Amino acid sequence: MSELSKRILFAVPAAIIMLLLIWYGGRPFEILIAAIAGFTIWELHRILRHAGRPDYFLISLAIAFIIWIYFYLPLWFIAVFSVVLLLITGWAFFKNRSGFSQRWMSTFFTGVYPTVGFFMIVNIRNLGADMDGFWLTVTLFLMIWGNDVFAYFGGKNFGKNKLAPVVSPNKTWEGFWFGFLGAAVGFLIVYLIASPYPLPLWTLIPAVIIVSVFGPLGDIIESSLKRKAGVKDSSNLIPGHGGMFDRFDSLILAAPVLFFFYYFLI
Repeated sequence: MSELSKRILFAVPAAIIMLLLIWYGGRPFEILIAAIAGFTIWELHRILRHAGRPDYFLISLAIAFIIWIYFYLPLWFIAVFSVVLLLITGWAFFKNRSGFSQRWMSTFFTGVYPTVGFFMIVNIRNLGADMDGFWLTVTLFLMIWGNDVFAYFGGKNFGKNKLAPVVSPNKTWEGFWFGFLGAAVGFLIVYLIASPYPLPLWTLIPAVIIVSVFGPLGDIIESSLKRKAGVKDSSNLIPGHGGMFDRFDSLILAAPVLFFFYYFLI
């Protein structure tokens, strides 16, 4: 079976399940996203270890867990946790030649980067009233998917100028700009079928810019980490697709920015 066939056989039912759980929302959707986040944290831990920048994995998990359940915790605990985390991270940043400081920076990155990204997807689903969060979340996913598909085919057929030749040699500026078109198509699909859509049509422009800039940037960040680690995929969890980090790298960086954009409009 070809790699393309494996991708399609997994992607179609996975997309259907994802859309159903986005529609249902609530705890089932949060559990799904939390599980994806957990696997991504594990994959990031492995990538950094192969790159010679290991983290303190149990601490990374603890940081991620506290971020995920912060709304159940007392305010004083959140305040103390945030201050301590920032103080240690600030010290490690300025003392980055010591073994502990390097491992702590990896620990901070592993615990915070994917967790915040996935947690913001859950927050987007919880925005607004009734079906608002559903439509906004579907918009995010379809814009990301549209951006990926159009960027791939645009780059393959018209790509000449490398976007990030050292980190991700297959990416081109032509594919990057085609990605904007794909994100716009994804937005318009949801806008036209939603009844009603929770935001006015003009929000297409900033939403497409956010997804089309921060999505590829998230992809480049993961590509850079994998290149340093000398690995092709973050793992082999998904047949034909690599790992969770490979599939959701664009969402991790785009979701927080899009959440705050939506939040100030809803």
